[in-house]
Amino acid sequence: MKCSLSLFFLCIGFLVHSQTPVSPLPDSNQLKWQNRPFYLFIHFGPNTFTDLEWGKGSEKEEIFNPSALDCRQWCRIAKAAGATGIVITAKHHDGFCLWPSAYSKHTVAKSSWRKGKGDVLRELSAACREYDLSMGVYLSPWDRNHPAYGTPAYNQVFINMMKEVVRNYGPFFEFWWDGANGEGPNGKKQAYDWHAFESTIREIAPNTLVFSDIGPDIRWTGNENGIAGSTNWNLLDTAGFSRGIGAPPNDTLNQGNVSGANWIPMECDVSIRPGWFYHIKEDSLVKTPEKLFDIYLKSIGRGANLILNVPPDTRGLITSYDSAALLGFAALCKESFKNDLIITEKAFIYMDGKDLTSSFVNDDEIRYDSAMKSKRIQPFSENRYLDIYFRKKQSVNCIALKEPLRYGQSVKSFTVELYDGDLLSYHKMYSTIGHLRLISFPLRQCNRIRIRIKDAKADPTIEDISVYRIPEELAEK
Repeated sequence: MKCSLSLFFLCIGFLVHSQTPVSPLPDSNQLKWQNRPFYLFIHFGPNTFTDLEWGKGSEKEEIFNPSALDCRQWCRIAKAAGATGIVITAKHHDGFCLWPSAYSKHTVAKSSWRKGKGDVLRELSAACREYDLSMGVYLSPWDRNHPAYGTPAYNQVFINMMKEVVRNYGPFFEFWWDGANGEGPNGKKQAYDWHAFESTIREIAPNTLVFSDIGPDIRWTGNENGIAGSTNWNLLDTAGFSRGIGAPPNDTLNQGNVSGANWIPMECDVSIRPGWFYHIKEDSLVKTPEKLFDIYLKSIGRGANLILNVPPDTRGLITSYDSAALLGFAALCKESFKNDLIITEKAFIYMDGKDLTSSFVNDDEIRYDSAMKSKRIQPFSENRYLDIYFRKKQSVNCIALKEPLRYGQSVKSFTVELYDGDLLSYHKMYSTIGHLRLISFPLRQCNRIRIRIKDAKADPTIEDISVYRIPEELAEK
């Protein structure tokens, strides 16, 4: 079938609107967040100077004294690495505030850095705006320094701090709540008023997504290795659970609930080093670009977002060890995914033997690559199959699939089959697709790829399909 340019867009519109939503659904902020799936974590504070991971809260403020802090350097590296934002530990468990808070005496205002006139959050906020990066904050409710911690009054202190950082440094794309809850300086633990915390953040920052074990907007992956479950539902049941020790089991967080009542997608957190704060002894232990790429395949490639921690050193700079790994990782991603073989080889797409390519492409009127950048396929039901035919044999080891999450998540399982002529050279069953599913495998020669939906909640839509040959050493074995 030949279509004009206007008819092409009408075809796509018809296919989109024929999708039946499967509840629960994400809101617009969650969709925006999932479309920007990679950003950096910055752990920075007194621990950077004491060589600790968890500060005691009794550290003297003077110890915080970066000699060459440069948030613009952080942002330049983040941008070059392909990150879309930065989340910073504005207050870790030691209670030290990286901004001059009016609600604590344990802050940069009491430090030696810039004679007490410095403000890390202000500098980072300005740098993120300059480099077009989103900014987020981690604000630990646990505070091992504040004298009110362990009393009802502290909940209001924490609320006031949230209001302070949102008012002075927002807007934020993400607000991180750590569920850790230990003793304060008086030996007491705090009964957190999570209901008040949540209602406050909704009032002062309605477009900011909140992360914790159980959301309400983003959930933890259940490990600190950056690895999502091979099954990953964006859905989670939270009834009866709480943050911290009352959270769902880690394996539930890692795969979600197939019939979960809430749309709470997963974020994978991992550090580029063994620790979260900078330690000079770990300069030789920075993850390689290849390891970061493997994490990418098992986090973003399984439908989650990835927050990668890159801790500045005592100068307040990201070291050359970390930046080299990040730039190497970015280069691997660019090289691996620059050529979609469906586009470069002008492949044909069939459903149940019917040619769909002509619905997307009219070679006389539409550039093939432009048209095929939105390879949205009409809803198809169980055991219907989609075939990709190449004009000549291709070496393939990676396939990318996407569902249109604005209609929910539907696919429960599917198979991938590769054919070399009539010979089946690869066959494997997979589970969920979600926002993005990157499937990699040892290099195979094929002239046809078949995707078959085996089980789904409703007739699913595949929003996009891409086929790649990535460097062989990067593919999953």
